[in-house]
Amino acid sequence: MATLKPPESQLLKTLSSILTSEKTHLLETLNPYIPQITQPLLLYLFSSPSLAKRPETLLSLFHWAKASTPDAFPSDSPLPLLSVVRSLISHHKFADAKSLLVSHIRTSDGPLSLCNSLLHPNLHLSPPPSKALFDVSLGAYLQAGKPHVALQIFQKMIRLKLKPNPLTCNTLLIGLVRYPSSFSLTNAREVFDDMVKLGVSLNAKTFNVLIHGYCLEGKLDDAVGMIERMVSEFKVNPDNVTYNTILKAMSKKGRLNDVKELLLDMKKNGLVPNKDTYNNLVYGYCKLGSLKEAFQIVELMKQTNMLPDIRTYNMLMNGLCNAGSIKEALELMGEMKELKLLPDVVTYNTLIDGCFELGLSLEAKKLMEQMVNHGVKPNQVTHNISLKWLCKEEKMEEVSRKVEELVELHGFSPDRVTYHTLIKGYLKVGDLNGALEMMREMGQKGITMNTITLNTILDALCKERKLDESRNLLDSARKRGYIVDEVSYGTLITGYFREEKVEKALEMWEEMKVVKIIPTVSTFNSLIGGLCHNGKTELAIEKFDELAESGLLPDDTTFNSIIHGYCKEGRVEKAFEFYNESVRHSFKPDNYTCNILLNGLCKEGMTEKALNFFNSLIEEREVDTVTYNTMISAFCKDRKLKEAFDLLSEMEEKRLKPDRFTYNSIVTALMEDGKLSEAEELLEKVSGKFGSAKQNLQGETHENDSESKEELNTEGIAYSDVINELCSRGRSKGVTVEVT
Repeated sequence: MATLKPPESQLLKTLSSILTSEKTHLLETLNPYIPQITQPLLLYLFSSPSLAKRPETLLSLFHWAKASTPDAFPSDSPLPLLSVVRSLISHHKFADAKSLLVSHIRTSDGPLSLCNSLLHPNLHLSPPPSKALFDVSLGAYLQAGKPHVALQIFQKMIRLKLKPNPLTCNTLLIGLVRYPSSFSLTNAREVFDDMVKLGVSLNAKTFNVLIHGYCLEGKLDDAVGMIERMVSEFKVNPDNVTYNTILKAMSKKGRLNDVKELLLDMKKNGLVPNKDTYNNLVYGYCKLGSLKEAFQIVELMKQTNMLPDIRTYNMLMNGLCNAGSIKEALELMGEMKELKLLPDVVTYNTLIDGCFELGLSLEAKKLMEQMVNHGVKPNQVTHNISLKWLCKEEKMEEVSRKVEELVELHGFSPDRVTYHTLIKGYLKVGDLNGALEMMREMGQKGITMNTITLNTILDALCKERKLDESRNLLDSARKRGYIVDEVSYGTLITGYFREEKVEKALEMWEEMKVVKIIPTVSTFNSLIGGLCHNGKTELAIEKFDELAESGLLPDDTTFNSIIHGYCKEGRVEKAFEFYNESVRHSFKPDNYTCNILLNGLCKEGMTEKALNFFNSLIEEREVDTVTYNTMISAFCKDRKLKEAFDLLSEMEEKRLKPDRFTYNSIVTALMEDGKLSEAEELLEKVSGKFGSAKQNLQGETHENDSESKEELNTEGIAYSDVINELCSRGRSKGVTVEVT
């Protein structure tokens, strides 16, 4: 610190005397001296031992000097600030000290001068930082939203063998876990390891934060493993938050079998489910579309004298809206009023979005008006919903105008969801460049792209067959700390299979396991379906076994993919073996499954077996048009036209509507047999339904028989091709094929 000249030394004594007197309005008496105050003098004044005993005076001086002597105030030096903070801490005014630091960090700590002075103190100018100063500064950086700077201070404390207090450590863990980066989650676990080494007292909150981090990454097995560690290794009992955190994550993933096991474990540890527990279950069932079970949970809540809250009703409404039951969702508002629960902005947003989803834009706008009239202010989500529906209607120019209007009139600031909505909108109209431009704009504004947006871009690149760009984006995202999930990898896997790059798809699968991303049933289905589509059904069976061993339950898509794979390879008997074994294990085949098998038999020329299977089907279930079309096509190929016409009559008796495929199969067979008049008669019969088809077919019949065969075969798409196309798109059930 520079030596003061004699006049400055005298002025220092005068100012110190004024500040340490008992008079009020001390700072006003300093105003005449402002022209004489220099930076060295201020530094000496702030380091005065007598003023250090008066923290309130020192704090007032700090604010006065910043405002009244801006030229002399050492804005590039944190020494005055640290002098005030040390004084406040020594008098146990920790909240004031932290508040002052937070204000400084948010407004004046661009070059991180405060952090640098703590990490590398100039001992000639000030004493070394105390443990209390480190603790308060660490908390201030966390409150200011800079967990990675706080981490540097924590690491400095570790090097100095200073044990941070448990509250500081837990706050740091929370700050790191909340920061949207996989690096932060790794850092959080390193902080935990350091806490253990230093002997910092651990509590349930410590573990709850780490468990939340694992859940964010989708590492639910590691999260459950942390419960086992906290009990057996650290003798810390889990609480409701511990279990509710994992239950919520499991519910989001649809892992309800694991949810049931965890609930049993929760009860075993003497914990009673609370409202959050029940709400997590309601959320999980609603997400899976199991609304009956969700409402049963609500009834159970009421039976245990635990009334549902606004969150419960909002989740139920969301589930009903997703199921298209907007009327029932609106009726729940009446039930809420009986419980004296007022609809909030989430309630209105859910219903508005539900109305838009069903094309009820008028009702949606009425709800927006009702919302404002009832004093509920539209929020960012409300505005994003209106933008989403403009994007869905492909009105991108109107979207741009709407964003400008919201910014100007409502102070709207586009956020991550807004950009995700705009990206999807541009992709919907086929403008990949527009979507990528939005992604770049996000980066320029410092808005971190979330996993959903990342996956949307990955999917678009894959569909454009830009697999290298998609892979590079995934790698770049991981290196930059974005959280990638099973959908990210599943998207690439599907993309590679679509291009018949089986080895690349399998590489992605293995890499996903290396980085400990747990696949869902949907991810397994992408893999199994891709292998089957590419003629590797036996390898798909290995992955099917892997799925079962992982504790997941295969769904209809899984079974149908393998059955179709065997049929596609001509191994129909293996398909039936797998089918029979699956039925024994509670698989309930639908018409789609049965049609795959029937088509497999017909494709291999096993018409008699196909007929037996067909007859068993019509006795057991209500079959569809596709089932009859498949059998009619097989009879036509075998020139069994009487049998084909019998089935056509049977269809009409059962009020199943024959389609173009039905008639094309029969007309083609008639023409190939030279029965042109009968073909003409059939065409005349269906002319009311398929006038254009009749005209085309008649023209081809009279002009060129050989060409007519080709035309008919292209018009009436072979059912096996339809199945192949549907499976390649991942559509597995409830499909009614109509060839138009």
